[in-house]
Amino acid sequence: MCLFLCWCLRLQLSSDITQKGYEKKRSMLIGAYLPQAPGTFSCLLFAAFDYISNHLFSCGCFSLNLSSTGMDPSIGQERRAPITPTSSSRYNRRRSSGSRDERYRSDVHTEAVQAALAKHKERKMAVPMPSKRRSLVVQNSMDAYTPPDGEEEDGGGGEGTSSSREGSISMEHWISRAIHGTSSTTTTTSSTASSSSSSTRSGGNGAAAGRLADVLAQHNHSAPPDVTGYTNTTTDGIQVERAPVSVTSAQRQTPKYGNAELMDTGDGVPVSSRVSAKIQQLVNTLKRPKRPPLREFFVDDFEELLEVQQPDPNQPKAEGAQMVAVQGEKLGVVTNWPPSLEAALQRWGTISPKAPCLTTMDTNGKPLYVLTYGKLWSRSVKVAYNLLHKLGTKQEPLVRPGDRVALVFPNNDPGAFMIAFYGCLLAEVVPVPIEVPLSRKDAGSQQIGFLLGSCGVTVALTSDACHKGLPKSPTGEVQQFRGWPKVLWFVTESKHLSKPPRDWFPYIKEATQDTAYIEYKTCKDGGVLGVTVTRIAMLTHCQSLTQSCSYTEAETIVNVLDFKKDVGLWHAVQTSVMNMMHVISIPYALMKVNPLSWIQKVCLYKAKVACVKSRDMHWALVAHRDQRDINLSSLRMLVVADGSNPWSISSCDAFLNVFQTKGLKPEVICPCASSPEALTVAIQRPLEEGSTPPGRGILSMQGLSHGVIRVDSEEKLSVLTLQDVGSVMPGGVMCVVKLESVPQLCKTDEIGELCVCTVATGTSYYGLSGMTKNTFEVFPLANDGSSISDLPFTRTGLLGFIGPAGLIFVAGKMDGLMVVGGRRHNADDIVATALAVEPMKFVYRGRIAVFSITVLHDERIVVVAEQRPDSTEEDSFQWMSRVLQAIDSIHQVGVYCLALVPSNTLPKTPLGGIHLSETKQLFLEGALHPCNVLMCPHTCVINLPKPRQKQPEIGPASVMVGNLVSGKRIAQASGRDLGQIEDNDQARKFLFLSEVLQWRAQTTPDHVLYTLLNSRGTIASSLTCVQLHKRAEKIAAILAERGPLQDGDHIALVYPPGIDLIAAFYGCLYAGCVPITVRPPHPQNISTTLPTVKMIVEVSRSVCVMTTQVISKLLRSKEASATVDIRTWPPIMDTDDLPKKKPPLQHKPSNADTLAYLDFSVSTTGMLAGVKMSHAATSAFCRSIKLQCELYPSREVAICLDPYCGLGFVLWCLCSVYSGHQSILIPPSELEVNPALWLSAVSQYKVRDTFCSYSVMELCTKGLGLQTDSLKSRGLDLSRVRTCVVVAEERPRTALTQSFSKLFKDLGLHPRAVSTSFGCRVNLAICLQGTSGPDPTTVYVDMRALRHDRVRLVERGSPHSLSLMESGKILPGVRIIIANPETKGPMGESHLGEIWVHSGHNASGYFTVYGDEALQSDHFSSRLSFGDTQTVWARTGYLGFLRRTELTDASGERHDALYVVGALEEAMELRGMRYHPIDIETSVIRTHKSITECAVFTWTNLLVVVVELDGSEQEALDLVPLVTNVVLEEHYLIVGVVVVVDIGVIPINSRGEKQRMHLRDGFLADQLDPIYVAYNM
Repeated sequence: MCLFLCWCLRLQLSSDITQKGYEKKRSMLIGAYLPQAPGTFSCLLFAAFDYISNHLFSCGCFSLNLSSTGMDPSIGQERRAPITPTSSSRYNRRRSSGSRDERYRSDVHTEAVQAALAKHKERKMAVPMPSKRRSLVVQNSMDAYTPPDGEEEDGGGGEGTSSSREGSISMEHWISRAIHGTSSTTTTTSSTASSSSSSTRSGGNGAAAGRLADVLAQHNHSAPPDVTGYTNTTTDGIQVERAPVSVTSAQRQTPKYGNAELMDTGDGVPVSSRVSAKIQQLVNTLKRPKRPPLREFFVDDFEELLEVQQPDPNQPKAEGAQMVAVQGEKLGVVTNWPPSLEAALQRWGTISPKAPCLTTMDTNGKPLYVLTYGKLWSRSVKVAYNLLHKLGTKQEPLVRPGDRVALVFPNNDPGAFMIAFYGCLLAEVVPVPIEVPLSRKDAGSQQIGFLLGSCGVTVALTSDACHKGLPKSPTGEVQQFRGWPKVLWFVTESKHLSKPPRDWFPYIKEATQDTAYIEYKTCKDGGVLGVTVTRIAMLTHCQSLTQSCSYTEAETIVNVLDFKKDVGLWHAVQTSVMNMMHVISIPYALMKVNPLSWIQKVCLYKAKVACVKSRDMHWALVAHRDQRDINLSSLRMLVVADGSNPWSISSCDAFLNVFQTKGLKPEVICPCASSPEALTVAIQRPLEEGSTPPGRGILSMQGLSHGVIRVDSEEKLSVLTLQDVGSVMPGGVMCVVKLESVPQLCKTDEIGELCVCTVATGTSYYGLSGMTKNTFEVFPLANDGSSISDLPFTRTGLLGFIGPAGLIFVAGKMDGLMVVGGRRHNADDIVATALAVEPMKFVYRGRIAVFSITVLHDERIVVVAEQRPDSTEEDSFQWMSRVLQAIDSIHQVGVYCLALVPSNTLPKTPLGGIHLSETKQLFLEGALHPCNVLMCPHTCVINLPKPRQKQPEIGPASVMVGNLVSGKRIAQASGRDLGQIEDNDQARKFLFLSEVLQWRAQTTPDHVLYTLLNSRGTIASSLTCVQLHKRAEKIAAILAERGPLQDGDHIALVYPPGIDLIAAFYGCLYAGCVPITVRPPHPQNISTTLPTVKMIVEVSRSVCVMTTQVISKLLRSKEASATVDIRTWPPIMDTDDLPKKKPPLQHKPSNADTLAYLDFSVSTTGMLAGVKMSHAATSAFCRSIKLQCELYPSREVAICLDPYCGLGFVLWCLCSVYSGHQSILIPPSELEVNPALWLSAVSQYKVRDTFCSYSVMELCTKGLGLQTDSLKSRGLDLSRVRTCVVVAEERPRTALTQSFSKLFKDLGLHPRAVSTSFGCRVNLAICLQGTSGPDPTTVYVDMRALRHDRVRLVERGSPHSLSLMESGKILPGVRIIIANPETKGPMGESHLGEIWVHSGHNASGYFTVYGDEALQSDHFSSRLSFGDTQTVWARTGYLGFLRRTELTDASGERHDALYVVGALEEAMELRGMRYHPIDIETSVIRTHKSITECAVFTWTNLLVVVVELDGSEQEALDLVPLVTNVVLEEHYLIVGVVVVVDIGVIPINSRGEKQRMHLRDGFLADQLDPIYVAYNM
């Protein structure tokens, strides 16, 4: 039946039809025999018939006994049999479709991929499509599109092509298996396929979640480490469904601060938010258990152990005997072989001066010039003479024998290169051939410059045309290239050179150990090394090639390869001269225009040998259009330079299929293997007529990934076909060593690195003795540890094995090797698989780069492809999802990142291939600019640390005993005792601030308390004691007159920062009212700032609003009415015109515990909370600050803070009245106009103490960073500053304070002067650096230990170290203890816990409309569960720890330092550990220069990272892999969503603190207008 079908196919398709017609006719013929499934067809069956129609009549199957080598005895072997004209023309039709992206094409591999994808047919992988701005979606890649004729070499990493894996399975068995196997799979998948296809049509993006989940569930090894917190999911081998992600109220025990409870719903989602369907889709996907759970093992609290991949007991292991080194045939000594290459040149130049040496073609295929041996000899002598005698002076020649010189010649001028090369050899100068640097930023040019510098190159030889084309400076000199040393450019054309004297001849001697030339080699990491080749090695190599290739005098050889290095240099420049051969050089530019040119030249010149790459054979196939005049019968050897690449087989076979009818003999195709270090490793020799061809190995990719050779016994489709590259070179010995560090011999069925021992190899990496020893001086060891040879071997960089009869098989290169999870994968194999996924449709000219990057102690695979200019977003993600499936199925490995770039944008090598290391570098630097990115960390990263399991709580007694045993004291500390401090403070006599002000107005009426500066630095206004007293009286009079106010009524003060605010505050105290300071709305941003004002006025129950005339109008304006209901404002009074009436009697509060004022603030979590401050607390607060900072009436203090809440308000409004010192007030908003205002004021007024916020410090650091010299010249002097305190409610920003200190050190600022304070809602100032006492200390703690709530000090610079700065000295009268936030028990010094505070200036409670008593008592009246259970503490809601330092304080006691780590509310519980957002954000900001700000939050246990981009929108996608990498590497967390936004989107409060919860709400409600949102898989 099957054979009948094949016969029908063959009959019907033998006429010449198009590809489309072929497909149509084939489906008609086969359709009747297929089971009909709605909406599906059997991909696998079509693949089978494709295989038959391609190969049934073109291959025979053989088997070869490999047992002698210890290998599996079934590596297939086949003869390249004659091919019928029918299949030949059929192949030609397949290839002539005009596509060039089939270089890695192998029919069998394509079938394997299609079969793998057939499992997922119709259930297409619904990758969560990213959100993109329209400007990003519209690609201008059509501009980058180049027509096919102008296209350069296609290349995916390596330059090989694809392989056909014919002939390993019996044909009848294959057909029957394909038909029976496929029909069953088709019926089983049809129902699911049809149902899912209908949902695809109807659901659009919304239906993607289910499909994504289904597809990911298919990935047998791809369950992500659970991001939702682990439970043990296996009991007795049975899978248990994991608990749902949503957190129950019982689980959520963390206390809420402020009115946090009011703004959340049960699941932590703001009521009004619209959850993005894509996030939900991602969450649903990641919930599914897909991987077996991680193994149990002990995790120490401090050491986070990464999950180590346990070796699979069932994985294949090498079982053969130890291999023995294989010896090549003896190098035959021919009597007329020259003693050196220079001697050969001299011989032919004098005996046969007219013999042609080189013919160069122009871009039209016409001969440009013919270089004879006579001309080559005479011109080389001329170059040698000029090098030695015409550069520099006679006494100081620029070039001496042994010096290195660069040869810089274009690819279309081999003649000039040959003359220069032999000129250098004759002058005994060492040539270093390199590529022409076309621009200053050429890919890899900088690295070549480093090589030239290390070689001490000072002279560069070049041609006239090339010299004219180099980029020049305005003066006409050649520009200095980046990374290059200064070189003298020396043009080698004869007309520029002096004629040598008649009596001058170069000294020609026998080949020695002197260096002949240096060949550059680009490493995997992009570095360039110079391989030195000695003269004896060069000569021996030429002799070895002559013997292997049977070269004879006057033979013609066509060369398409680069003549500056590698096979092209060895055959077409060196060996050709030794044998007086005629080289026909085909330039790359001609190949682009006419890919058939090399074949035409073989016919024209009746060439015996041609040197090509599989790429050139492929191009010839693509361009072949039944050329009748082609005859390749003269060829006796077609050297395939990249024949060691397994994917070149298919090009070789396809080429033979087509050109066998043109006289090409099957035995002439000779693949060779080479490397820069070992030169030619092996070359297949032309077979004699009638001899049996060597075999091919059809090996299991699964086995290869474990480093063993296994024939594909299970007949899987994931196989790799290898052809041999001949036997060991004459005079050489070869062995295979293991890839591990010790060069131990492999077993016979094991893949390793090929090593050769021969004279004909490189000898060193120039100037790198360590690397040289590891590569060129290897002594392979036998199992017993003994060396197998006294002579050193050279590593070739090729992976392979030695097969039967000493045949060498190469499976890949060391540079392309990627070891992922302990298994080896070759980049070229991955490229082939990716291209087998609809290559015609999507990838631009087959340009795919595959490389690995190291993230979290393992290699991760990255695939970068150029997409066609007309591709849509849907196409992109469809292709990406299929590539993921295919690579997963064929190679059993996950792809970490898949990136698509516009066509023609990947960096290219000089011959047009993809410059792999440069591509990798751009990817790692965030400069690749992809148009689509898909990260799959959830499926790839399987070595995350085991999540922390919460231990059952330990009882109080155990804690006490544990601390005693470990020598840790309970973490508690206190400031100085207020009762023991002797001071003659008159203000202490008064209980109320209003009384202090009256007293000062009587005793020191003209003493200036406040001076307000404007943006020019001049005094805008000032207040003396009596002026403030009188203004306060007048405001009290207005309040009494305007309305019948009750004692204790609340008044909202909506003023800009200044004197009016202070006067209004004391006016309220005089009138017996409770003031609430409120930041006025921003005139340019009313819609977002006015609602906060309205909310505070309403929540505080203010009966009246006092403000200025300007703000009063603003509150009632039309713009305001569009935002809030302006009719519901309480009465608004402006205080610009105060009456001159006599004030009423001043109000005196009944007792000190009554309310003095309300302090309203928005916390970093976005919660509005007002706290109550009593008169007693206010006075105690002012006294504590006065004592700490030693404030007296003679002092001046500069304050650059917002005066609306917290310590900022206290310093601005209260402290001067209490202490009597002069406050110089600088509104922070004025610094936007004049950034130097604050520091100028500090200098001008000779201030010793100053206070600022982080936003002010940042503004000065950024705005004045480059102006310190000009400020110094203007006389700015900060040397008198004793304390510069940053007022904050967060962890000290160490990096910012250190930058500020360093930046202004030149202006006299002492680093010890800069410090921070710490306050919170329950106590507005707990710590504040005073004037006396030790300097602020900085410690380094282990960030991993902090995640476990442990504190472990480490040295500066240690891995995972985190710098923490002390938050100032504890204020007098303040006691602190560190408590467990859950159990409320005291903690030891080595633990991280919640900071609790006991103090006379604690706030007395929250002021809320709802009066939540439970919350109130928990935060303001907590008691310890054991220990000192009597003291009443207030809970700050911040995590920190105490450390007793070696320093002593003013009382002589050892100093206790408090370190604040972060807010408890903002800490994120992930994988059982506690993470602080700032740590992750710091890591992310460091990754790329374009990231200006970052904020992180969690959503349903997914980590969301938002970054602000300062750059073009095209850079947005570059950030996704960088952000994912750094969070994984430094924090062991997988990022779920990366959001890239514009600058200024992350909300920040007046203190410069990020409002992460506001950001989260905006993200979930789709209000951020992001540039790009990436959903990591």
